[in-house]
Amino acid sequence: MDTIKYLLSENQMPDSWYNIQADLPEPMPPVLHPGTGKLITPGDLEPLFPMQLIEQEVSTERFIEIPEQVQSIYRQWRPTPLYRARRLEKALDTPAKIYYKYEGTSPAGSHKPNTAIPQAYYNKIAGTKRLTTETGAGQWGSSLLLAPFLV
Repeated sequence: MDTIKYLLSENQMPDSWYNIQADLPEPMPPVLHPGTGKLITPGDLEPLFPMQLIEQEVSTERFIEIPEQVQSIYRQWRPTPLYRARRLEKALDTPAKIYYKYEGTSPAGSHKPNTAIPQAYYNKIAGTKRLTTETGAGQWGSSLLLAPFLV
């Protein structure tokens, strides 16, 4: 029988985020400031983001360490199951192996806490007192609302 569901144990969880920038054939085009049309600088982003998040955004390092405090929060619902979409592969008649993750086990029912938690963490250590966001269906808003209580 072919495996469809893959489950990791907590001790198999990654301790670093993978940064695709390191493996792109050429660097992504620089980000331009929407008001001036000039290259955006870390100073332009400082009113919006803690410096540690800005540094990650511009990093070309392949792996960025996940802080232990964030990892311990992730372990409340992660690792999440990985599935092999064998029927879809067959329907598409493709040699590609297609996988998908089920992120509905998080407190918000989506993948959004995976980024809301570290954003709240880095804002907390930077001394930010309030966070705000826009939200559509509500999952991002509920993820950001939940994050400070976990961090």
